[in-house]
Amino acid sequence: MSSRPLDLILEVAPQARFEVVEMRSRFPAEHEALAAYPQCLYWSSHTTAGFLDRSISARLNLQRVSTYVEAFRTVFPEGAGYEHDQLERREDLGDEQRAVEPKNADSHLAFMASGLRPCVTRPNRAGEAVCFVDLDGVVGERPRSRVTRMFGFREERQIGRTRIEVPVSTHPIDSVNLKDPRLGIADALTEFVTRMGVGKGRLHITLDPAERHSAVTVNEYETLLMKHDLAEVLRNPLSFVAQQYHSAMKDPRAVPAKTLGYAKYDFVRVMNVGLDTLRLRGSVVERLLARTLAVPASRFFRMRRSVSLLVSERADGSHGIVEGTYQSPILVQWQRSPRGTRVLDVSLTELR
Repeated sequence: MSSRPLDLILEVAPQARFEVVEMRSRFPAEHEALAAYPQCLYWSSHTTAGFLDRSISARLNLQRVSTYVEAFRTVFPEGAGYEHDQLERREDLGDEQRAVEPKNADSHLAFMASGLRPCVTRPNRAGEAVCFVDLDGVVGERPRSRVTRMFGFREERQIGRTRIEVPVSTHPIDSVNLKDPRLGIADALTEFVTRMGVGKGRLHITLDPAERHSAVTVNEYETLLMKHDLAEVLRNPLSFVAQQYHSAMKDPRAVPAKTLGYAKYDFVRVMNVGLDTLRLRGSVVERLLARTLAVPASRFFRMRRSVSLLVSERADGSHGIVEGTYQSPILVQWQRSPRGTRVLDVSLTELR
């Protein structure tokens, strides 16, 4: 019996733009191959498709996972005036790519807001569902290529720790690309992983316990998405759900009041669905949420204080931190840091 982790590459064929794929039933033979391992790690190479943290998914069955994510898709309707979707303004795109690039800002925002992650671990139990949530699996009638990896392992052991100080702007609402070469953070993390000599593992990036009004996520760091669309969400979580009603308003003078009314109605409905899904109806959580409809994004959305990055062999045969083409670890804040920096605790674990 091998004591080394088993690494499998899986291709998920999307059947719809939004789809929840139960991995055990979709890939029974691959999970049977991992039956001897008590733990599994699942990794997604995408920024609009990933896995829910176990603290959320443990409360939900397959139906409730769909309901939970649908709540965030309601908050971010497709085609609601996102700047990321104005492809003619995207300086990161060439002419050929601009012609086929999906307009999917809603999927990116729902991914971040719902707490989806590219890298999670689960106990390897036949009765415990593992859901791969795809928010942008089909563009027009064309299914996208979705690649995941699955590792079977016996234990996870911490190998090393380090701390990183991230400079942040004086703007209350801002995001920082931790792969920005000007910061040197990506190089420092690469050097840390190389020095520790881990074959297969996870790099955990966690906000220091003293940090407030901030989160970390993994997504595409595209300027219009991060500096405009995400910033707008952090200022007003209802802004994009309100956009879908603008064209229906015949009297321009009535738009603000009517739009806010519709948006509040939708937001209440979304909150109620979420509360029912998470079995929080009648709880102190519901009473707190009911105090106001102006819920700050930081409280409604489930952006996290930590993310994990995969450490393993890459597609080109090299070794180190494994990231999808557009994946970047991102620090987000919605209030100023009094020091002008934020501290991250970084730990490296080894899968055995």
